[in-house]
Amino acid sequence: MAAYEILIADDHPLFRSALQQALTLGLGPEVRLVEAASIAELEGHLAAKSDWDLVLLDLNMPGAYGFSGLVLLRGQYPQIPVVMISAQEEASVVNRSREFGASGFIPKSSPLETLQQAVRQVLDGDTWWPPLAEDSAPVSAEAKAASAGLASLTPQQFRVLTMVCEGLLNKQIAYELSVSEATVKAHVTAIFRKLGVRTRTQAALLLQQMESIPAQ
Repeated sequence: MAAYEILIADDHPLFRSALQQALTLGLGPEVRLVEAASIAELEGHLAAKSDWDLVLLDLNMPGAYGFSGLVLLRGQYPQIPVVMISAQEEASVVNRSREFGASGFIPKSSPLETLQQAVRQVLDGDTWWPPLAEDSAPVSAEAKAASAGLASLTPQQFRVLTMVCEGLLNKQIAYELSVSEATVKAHVTAIFRKLGVRTRTQAALLLQQMESIPAQ
């Protein structure tokens, strides 16, 4: 049996490959590493097995808006630690990762040893944060409310929400997900209720609260 089982969620094959090599070197060959190139793929792995030791999550993943992927994982799988990995290394991004429930943040520019140390630390039950200034603005009340609503969505509802925000009609969403239009309508109704919104525009604005860099 593998010593550790880790999900690597990043849409860049080259970076996933580099992470694979770094973690195999740092944790030994018995570590099991599984890759996902989108939020949908990540959800598939989590639905099949929910006792992963760690998820390494790229901040800007296909199928998510900024921190919405992190918020979804913390809501659906609170037992699995999530470490954010990003080329966006501003203090505000790091602090938002912390406030939205991540166990750590690894800048993509980090040297190999730092990456290995950060992962080992989180696997040991600790957290790991880069030494950045703490003077960035805290997460707004609106963003916190938005994250609470998003965390209550099921993975399928989350998928429907992102499609709604991309401007797809119920008929198009039904086709994409291979479900009936009535099912999509039921999902949209439930999503609006959970998020406390009444229109698609309001839902899209709420999801934008999760963008990686808060609007000034």
